[in-house]
Parts: sequence; C-alpha cells; structure tokens
Amino acid sequence: MKIVEVMDRNSMIIGQLLNVWESSVRATHTFLSDDEFEKIKKYVPEALNKVTCLIIALNECQVPIGFMGIEDRRLEMLFILNEERGNGIGKKLIEYGLIKYHINDLAVNEQNLQARGFYEHMGFKVYKRTNLDEQGKSFPLLYMKKVD
Repeated sequence: MKIVEVMDRNSMIIGQLLNVWESSVRATHTFLSDDEFEKIKKYVPEALNKVTCLIIALNECQVPIGFMGIEDRRLEMLFILNEERGNGIGKKLIEYGLIKYHINDLAVNEQNLQARGFYEHMGFKVYKRTNLDEQGKSFPLLYMKKVD
C-alpha cells in the first residue's frame, strides 16, 4: 500500500473515490435509508473537490482503496473500501495525517459504532455531542479531539 496526496482531482480519480465512499458507507452507515444514501452521494464529488488536503491509499495496482480529507487540522472524511477494512489502512492514513497535518479533531456519526471505536483506539476522545448532523438531519454527531 502507498499513500499519496492528490494534486490533480480529475473525473477519473473522483469516480474511483466515490466508489470507495459508496463501499464504505454501505458497510458502516446502516442507519441511512437508501433515499438518504442517494441524497448524500450527490454531494460527495463536490466535497472531494473542495477539501484542502485529499490523501489516498493505493493498492499494488495503484487503485484507491481508502482516502481521507483534511481541513485546518480537522479530519473531514475517512473512508476505506469495505473489502479492505481491518487491514490497517485507516490506521496508516490517520498516522500520516497526525504526522504531516497535525490532525486534532473530527466528527463522527454516533450510530457508526465501528468508526467511534476506531477513533478512540487512535487516541481521540468525545468532547461534544449534537442531536443533528451538519446538514440539520437527525443523525447525532460526536465531536472528538486528539488526546495524548
């Protein structure tokens, strides 16, 4: 596996990352209805193009198997291809982000227990909870900060 920063966000790479996102979200966000999933999916390409730092994990064939987006020391997104989950890709991406970008906070859906457990394992602790997500939908968010 190789970690690279995306400089050229062309339609091919955005399409590949959208596939990773879909695989990951279908596996981990079981609380979303199909309709909610499809509504969110429409905004993913825009988010991928707007996030300041976009970092990708590539397999030996140079195909994306995971990615994260970082904005001002905040982890905005982290998604791993479902078939690749549990192989240390998320950990390697987070470690890269901690070292190079000094990630210190993030938000995670409260219903995504696997993600919350992963972030706690990586040294993040919940400091705030909201009843609504950032789009005003009733998906509670947990805000987490890195603790040493």
